[in-house]
Amino acid sequence: MNLEEVTNRLKANSNPNAVEGLARFGINTNKTLGVSVPNIRKIAKEAGVDHGLAQELWASGIHESRLLASMVDDPKQVTATQMEKWVGDFDSWDVCDQCCSNLFDKTPHAYQKAQEWSTREEEYVKRASFALMAALAVHDKKAADSQFLGFLPMIERESTDERNFVKKAVNWALRQVGKRNLRLNKAALSAAKRVQKKDSKAARWIAADAIRELTSSAVQKKLRKKAT
Repeated sequence: MNLEEVTNRLKANSNPNAVEGLARFGINTNKTLGVSVPNIRKIAKEAGVDHGLAQELWASGIHESRLLASMVDDPKQVTATQMEKWVGDFDSWDVCDQCCSNLFDKTPHAYQKAQEWSTREEEYVKRASFALMAALAVHDKKAADSQFLGFLPMIERESTDERNFVKKAVNWALRQVGKRNLRLNKAALSAAKRVQKKDSKAARWIAADAIRELTSSAVQKKLRKKAT
């Protein structure tokens, strides 16, 4: 499928009435068609992996085209330069999260960028750092615990950022690291308890929410079962 064909498919599935609903969830509705994510995934499956098409879709600036770009791009061809370009274009939390969990976490640059972006001040760039940590914790099954232990000091450091899109991503990363296995659960809980002592409303929320989930009977039971 070429750019014109894919764009026409997106427009055919557009729903202007859905755009208002997206705004209520804090999604930027600029250049938005109102296409559901399941429909975008269906188009992505039909289009297949296509690095060139992904670049064209991203350049269009259309919200759903950028979501689709993250689904059809080839992570093996994604460069660090491309990641910097795309992360600089992020203007909505859903584009950020989809790129991190569909594409960026599968590139060879994922761990490096998660670390680098954690020190950046731009809201969506910093969110991308922690969304990427969360995605790696879920998807990179073969990674050593040391990779995720290295994320915890960054999580602690940035836990005082009061911006909503950042603090939710920091919390997300902490919870996902703590759900990988018993060792990381213990380390994540220790980090959460240190975060809880910070003089910051955001930090206290991040810690309380993470501790609640990571100590829950459901999570503990699942981790013990995984360890046997």
